[in-house]
Amino acid sequence: MKASEIAKIAQIASALEVSGYPKPGNVHRTRDYDDMEFEDFIISGIVIGDTIREACTDVDVENPELGKYILQAVGETDRWIKNNTNLGIVMMTTPIAVAAAISDSFDDIRENVKLLMANTSVDDACDLYDAINIADAGGMGDQDEYDVASDNAKQELRDNNQTMYDVLKISAPWDMLAREMTSDMPAVFEIGYPTYHELKGAKSQNDACVLTFLTILSQVPDTLISRKYGSDEALKISMMTRDLLNLKDESDFKDRLKEFDDYLFKNKYNPGTTADLTAASIFVSYLKSNFE
Repeated sequence: MKASEIAKIAQIASALEVSGYPKPGNVHRTRDYDDMEFEDFIISGIVIGDTIREACTDVDVENPELGKYILQAVGETDRWIKNNTNLGIVMMTTPIAVAAAISDSFDDIRENVKLLMANTSVDDACDLYDAINIADAGGMGDQDEYDVASDNAKQELRDNNQTMYDVLKISAPWDMLAREMTSDMPAVFEIGYPTYHELKGAKSQNDACVLTFLTILSQVPDTLISRKYGSDEALKISMMTRDLLNLKDESDFKDRLKEFDDYLFKNKYNPGTTADLTAASIFVSYLKSNFE
């Protein structure tokens, strides 16, 4: 697939994800937060296009420089938006995009993600740390080992020859995005993408997005919530989401959905990781459609 097409699809996926409403607990077209607005996410989705296109052009499979392009996309976003609006989306989208660029068919993408992640370098790890710090996002490496916030973090990575894959593997137990990127992306390829791909043929794009978001959250506790409030709270939100999904065919489902959105917003439960997984799932679905 052409690099320009992949970049367009990444932009589309970013816009569709944030536009989904009422997508519980997150910024959407009818809900802003104090420190970020709906339009911030639309701008963020647009400005990553050039970087995704560059990442997908003349790919060196042995050294795909995924960290470089993640940093580049986050840096470009930071020029326009002074909040972490899309670090997670960029982290998920970049390896999928590059995998699509080197794939002869849709079915090759997942295996190529695995190949590309295995070929990440120490430089990629250092670039990822820079991207995390630009976005001012915690959770990837803010532990005793290779702490992102440490002044010596990148030197420690180089001294110990830690690639981007290595540091994400360390973060995987407490960060869902790291887990996805180091375990063949099961939430995206086995839950999110199949759900969205089926729904977008039968539902509006908005409903397909929201229901995909709910499906992922109902099965995968959000690690942004768990890092803030603990794993029990994250599991509670997932169980509440599962109960809500069971009522999706009821006449008052939209009212219940809005109530759930209000509840999460009021209590500051922000399933931001689920939003990133939803964007990646939409991205994969549109890649599938364009391969056919």
